[in-house]
Amino acid sequence: MTKRSRSINRLSARQVETATETGYYTDGGGLILHISTNGGKRWLLRFKSPLTGKRREMGLGPAGGRGKVTLADARDAADAARRLVRQGIDPIQHRDEEAERQRAEALRAAPTTFGDFADTWLDANLSQYSNPKHRQQWRNTIATYAAPIRDTALSDITTEDVLNILRPIWMDKHETATRVRGRIERLLDAASASGLRTGDNPARWKGHLSNLLPRVPKSNRGHHNALPWKDLPAFIEDLRTRYGIAALALEFTILNASRSGEVRGATWSEIDMDDARWTIPGSRMKAKRDHRVPMTARALEILRQMQAFRPSGERGEAALVFPGARAGRPMSDMTLAAVLKRMGRTGITVHGFRSTFRDWAEDCTDAAYGTIRSALAHTIGDKVDAAYRRGDAFDRRRKLMEEWESFMNGQSPQRDR
Repeated sequence: MTKRSRSINRLSARQVETATETGYYTDGGGLILHISTNGGKRWLLRFKSPLTGKRREMGLGPAGGRGKVTLADARDAADAARRLVRQGIDPIQHRDEEAERQRAEALRAAPTTFGDFADTWLDANLSQYSNPKHRQQWRNTIATYAAPIRDTALSDITTEDVLNILRPIWMDKHETATRVRGRIERLLDAASASGLRTGDNPARWKGHLSNLLPRVPKSNRGHHNALPWKDLPAFIEDLRTRYGIAALALEFTILNASRSGEVRGATWSEIDMDDARWTIPGSRMKAKRDHRVPMTARALEILRQMQAFRPSGERGEAALVFPGARAGRPMSDMTLAAVLKRMGRTGITVHGFRSTFRDWAEDCTDAAYGTIRSALAHTIGDKVDAAYRRGDAFDRRRKLMEEWESFMNGQSPQRDR
């Protein structure tokens, strides 16, 4: 047994066992017994990192009775750490790297496959979606398109595996491909959070797959870069998992079939929460006329969320509903587009959702042409026609927008005329 200098071995096993007073008891060489205010005892080693030259403190475990780190064990651990320091190795970094190596080996020894994890995750998480159709869409997407990686260990899934899934459908079924990518990314993120895989997410879009997959020509993206209305419920489902003012502003824009600038410039003076109405002044409208927008239940919910976001210094009526990053300034016209980009939706535009609304209203509702045009704040007919139409079809538009919200939530039938 190695003989230790008394200048180092200052503590005895009995002292460690019987000491109760709060404080630090040094054994020498940086090894310390710390007793906290609640009586807990633990071993610490203080040393200078050979990598940074800074003082560091390393925990060596709980001290005291049975099942804890004894004085002898603490001294052995301290000796091992000091040897690493003499070799130019930071013992804390070494311990962390060793733990990561062991964890990776454990994953390889008993791997969880993508399919097994997906089944478990879907069973546990899809209940958050009230619409059975959306839950089934999730399962169908994974079963149909992610089949090539179903039996692959989570830790072994590579970027090439994901590309092999996406490339065959990227150009011809772009909307489906972006949805598949997003769902694989979310599952792999959940696996990483569960400690079942390490490293970057091979399905990540920004700065990763965005550099590997080709840009989709506009002709492949749908009419006027619009999302097909049948794909909207799944898109909204994805959007509502995003956080922040920009995501809420985008959903509010879609809910109301509004122009981006109308939403970005909206102020609280335009909002009537009691009457569930948003009145946009003519000065902000393309047609230069006031435009009343009926607020649905979800639109009012978003407004209530935005009230909680309002800075204390921006409580006045003129304050922006969806403020930008700079105080008192609206968000830029690229902010909402950036949400789409982060979602991997490079084939559509914010303005295109107005076309999505129009196509849905014409295909799936009995709404009159004029009601649909009014909802979009389009000019109806010539000046003579407009003079005879004094009303703005507000009540009919409220019913239409409520149907639109229900469809977005996946709660209304899709009727083809």
